[in-house]
Amino acid sequence: MSSSSFYRAYCSFALLLLVLVLVGCSPSQPEKTVTRLEGHIFGTFWQVTLSGNLTDDVQATLRKGILERLQAVDKSMSTYRDDSELIGFNRHPVGEWKPLSPELMQVLVLSQSISEKSQGAFDVTVGNLVNLWSFGPERRPDAIPDPDLLDERLHESGYAWLILNEEIGQARRLKDFFVDLSGVAKGYGVDEVGRFLSEMGYEHYLVNIGGDLLAKGARSAEEAWRVGIELPHEGVQQAHHIIEIRDMSVATSGDYRNYFEVDGQRFSHTISPVTGWPVNHSLASVTVLSPDNASADAWATAMMVMGVEAGLAVAERENLKVLMLERSGDTWLTHISSEFKAYVGETAAQALLRK
Repeated sequence: MSSSSFYRAYCSFALLLLVLVLVGCSPSQPEKTVTRLEGHIFGTFWQVTLSGNLTDDVQATLRKGILERLQAVDKSMSTYRDDSELIGFNRHPVGEWKPLSPELMQVLVLSQSISEKSQGAFDVTVGNLVNLWSFGPERRPDAIPDPDLLDERLHESGYAWLILNEEIGQARRLKDFFVDLSGVAKGYGVDEVGRFLSEMGYEHYLVNIGGDLLAKGARSAEEAWRVGIELPHEGVQQAHHIIEIRDMSVATSGDYRNYFEVDGQRFSHTISPVTGWPVNHSLASVTVLSPDNASADAWATAMMVMGVEAGLAVAERENLKVLMLERSGDTWLTHISSEFKAYVGETAAQALLRK
């Protein structure tokens, strides 16, 4: 999705997770030498790390397949392409059913499921509200929108008014809202690249699209992939926590790289679908681990909307692996869910909480 389309206001604004050891693996066993493929998509970078010194022909085949998968996601779910399937759906008459591709339907079904489980903290129908706050790539916000117009846009949205019929593969909007998949589609793109690599026989690899990660297998026969979770400082990229992951996706959402100020008051890029206003709490970033990156992407956004207490409560209820960094004066507090603790182990969990 061109021109930073995934860095919209109601995005899972993925923080750049610092990959500390980029050692890939072959289709059978992890090795020490790596081949790295990379490029740009969705207004950000993509990078795939595989083991071994792959030949130019193999690299060309992999690059072609990766780009085909990513470009297909872009053509289906972009809000910046007039010819995308999603734009066609948003322009379709309100109340009328429209056939959708299985891929777009899958992402909408996932989005609706997380909307229900998060009680509306994640909501893909708030595109018009997001545009009103002007957090898109073309404009930077410098003023608070008209409150009456905000209220009007808020009442036009609502995931309950997006109706899906999986059986016939069709959907319809019962209100004139704009569906924006910025908080989930990049994660789906990560998953698509992973599916392609697995289909090609690779069992050990790392996919990184704009900081959203999918790690399969291990970095070597002895070690897992290790990634760093960035410390929420403006203008500074510093790994605050280091975790090991295997066969797992990682997505992070934060409030500190995209914001504006009016009369000394700071307004985050993360818009609450419940209030229509930027979130205003102490939670600085959320990292979610999940087998699929689309879910991790969407849940990270939802957690940023909910805040620490409500977010952790939902994480416990839904058995989610969640790590939160909360502002506390000049320092940071780390919170982890029970599932996250179980995943990293008692020793690692205690180290995370002490830091």
